[in-house]
Amino acid sequence: MSRPDATAIEQRLRETFAPTRCLVEDESAQHAGHAGAASGGGHYRIELISTVFEGKNRLARHRLVYDCLNDMMQRDIHALAIVARTPSETGA
Repeated sequence: MSRPDATAIEQRLRETFAPTRCLVEDESAQHAGHAGAASGGGHYRIELISTVFEGKNRLARHRLVYDCLNDMMQRDIHALAIVARTPSETGA
């Protein structure tokens, strides 16, 4: 099983959310030896700033991200840390 690289995840997020900021960090190396890492799934940290999140609470925002990456979550991503904000929440 191969992990997607951070670029593939970022591309999917950009296509879906048209964010003003999109950072994807592969933190898999920090979890080497972890039971979840044995399955081949990667650990990623995501920061997204998008107007798509306007009027949505944190849980709804995370669900949108999980829906966007659903097929990757089933195979390639073991853990995902998400920061999802709106431009107004960042002063942008």
